[in-house]
Amino acid sequence: MSQPMSSPIVSEPHHDRAAARAARLRGGRTAPRWVSAGGVFLLVAALAVLGRILSPDFLTAGNLLNMLRAVTLLGIVAIGATFVTYSGHYVDLSTPAIMASAGIVTVAALPLGIAPALACGLLAGVAVGAINGAVVGYLRLNPIIWTLAMASMIDGAIRWGFHGQQVYPNEGTAAGRIMVSMYAAQLPGGVPVIVAVLGALAILGWFLMNSTAFGARVRLVGAAYEAARMTGLDVRALVALAFVVSSATAAVGGILLTSLNKVGAAYIGSGYDFMAVTAVVIGGVTLNGGRGSIPGALGGVLVIGLLRNIMTLIGIGSFGQLIVQGIVFIAAVGASAYSLRKAGRDDS
Repeated sequence: MSQPMSSPIVSEPHHDRAAARAARLRGGRTAPRWVSAGGVFLLVAALAVLGRILSPDFLTAGNLLNMLRAVTLLGIVAIGATFVTYSGHYVDLSTPAIMASAGIVTVAALPLGIAPALACGLLAGVAVGAINGAVVGYLRLNPIIWTLAMASMIDGAIRWGFHGQQVYPNEGTAAGRIMVSMYAAQLPGGVPVIVAVLGALAILGWFLMNSTAFGARVRLVGAAYEAARMTGLDVRALVALAFVVSSATAAVGGILLTSLNKVGAAYIGSGYDFMAVTAVVIGGVTLNGGRGSIPGALGGVLVIGLLRNIMTLIGIGSFGQLIVQGIVFIAAVGASAYSLRKAGRDDS
């Protein structure tokens, strides 16, 4: 996947070396990514111990599997969201709308067959990401304002296009039955399909970020936008591609969430934008860009899952959990800002 991306982005080989030097200068003294991601997994371990203290059944295989299932879709979405934040463009607030559009388009296209329907759903989501990337990357509009506006437009388009109605798969057809069973399906050996999808996307995301020119250049764009531009990188294309990657994983998550709910609707995906950015920030992906990792973001997803489980154990309801999630987000952003100031990289 890296070869098509590399050709239009840089015109001469020496730019890669210049970009690497600029990234090192911009980033200052930084720990390896596996070290920076280690902190979130220490937090995961601490929360697991706390949960075990609160309930003897907390670390049973059944409870852990249920918790993993509960955060798998968030993990899928967070993988793509990591690229947008990594590029220094904070968050894609159109994520819920992308999930909803991918899901409802897939259901509406089921008469074509399951494969064409899935392709239509993915293309619908990626199309939104391409528009976001073009506007934010090439026109330099504020990503928060634009993606929030895009979310509103998509929500209105879905409600208008489907007359405000939910769309249900026809379970009397083979495509409809496959659609409603995808979320709960298992591979040979009992591995849930959604967990396998998460694993595959995590490996692909890690490879893109750590083993391709695209990932290295996105890191430089996030760490030092002007330095990246001065080295000859097509920073606009890189930002646009980051939004496309984010929309692709959001579309996958939206299709699977639609399968879980057995209905395509405008509300599918609500709240996933904030949860995804919370996970990536907890996992060490800085909002300023240029730092973070896929394992760290997935560690942040596990933290959210463990916190939810623990809060349920001690009797905190859904409204209270939202309050705690907001507090955790503020704390994570504060810790990130402090670490950047300490490293001499605060760009504010």
